[in-house]
Amino acid sequence: MTTATTPTARHTAPKVRRRGERSPLASTALHLTLIVASVIAVFPVLWVLLTSLKPAEFATTTDFFKDTTFENYTNLIKDTKFLTWFGNSLVVAGLTTLIGVIVSASTGYAVSRFRFPGKRGLMWTLLITQMFPVAVLIVPIYNIMASMGLLNKPAGLVITYLTISVPFCAWMMKGFFDTIPREIDESGQVDGLTPFGTFWRLILPLAKPGLAVTAFYSFITAWGEVAYASAFLVGEDNLTLAGGLQLFVNRYGAQWGPMTAASVLIAIPAALVFLFAQKHLVTGMSAGAVKG
Repeated sequence: MTTATTPTARHTAPKVRRRGERSPLASTALHLTLIVASVIAVFPVLWVLLTSLKPAEFATTTDFFKDTTFENYTNLIKDTKFLTWFGNSLVVAGLTTLIGVIVSASTGYAVSRFRFPGKRGLMWTLLITQMFPVAVLIVPIYNIMASMGLLNKPAGLVITYLTISVPFCAWMMKGFFDTIPREIDESGQVDGLTPFGTFWRLILPLAKPGLAVTAFYSFITAWGEVAYASAFLVGEDNLTLAGGLQLFVNRYGAQWGPMTAASVLIAIPAALVFLFAQKHLVTGMSAGAVKG
């Protein structure tokens, strides 16, 4: 007589997640974190934009959509010298960007490709200049500009901003040029090109990502800087946007309407430059960090 056997209970094997797959709880927590971070990042910008569209009497209230008006923008343009400040900033930032790209690219290429006396000292100098804060440099640079007669002139401010942007951008461009094969230079020499011809015709077209990052950094350095602009420029006709905005703040309070309207208008050129250069930013910065 055979004994019937009862089947053993089958245990369901635990589900094995594939690599990179998250649990529902982890996915929910991640999305909530991203939403909170996005709100925190966007909130100040949105606050400034909505405040610029409110009448002056409601500037400090949270009633953003009451009596929406463009009066702050019209008063800013008509009653202040905002357009003059805007033009001064465009001149300073444009010259800083143009000269900064030329000097940084040529310096980075020379250090990357050639051997010459003082090369190591030059690289150390470019690096050490980045270690000093503005508070330490502003007085000696002020004295230098005063001795050269460049105070209260755009040229003095452009030179000052170049001392900030060029060292960093030259280091970055040097690392970017290191990633470009030297065989390209040799092929240019075989074709009879001079070193400058090789640099201009063959290397620069391949260095567009690095040049975009250099231009973006130089522009933002000059466009948003406050300390040097406030110290070196006086008189409403000579001010840049950084100095002009300070006129809306005094010991008794702040004119939030025109200040927020000016902030929105100031952000537009920076946003346009970023949109123009954004496709090259990641490539340029990552390539420039490969070799130093």
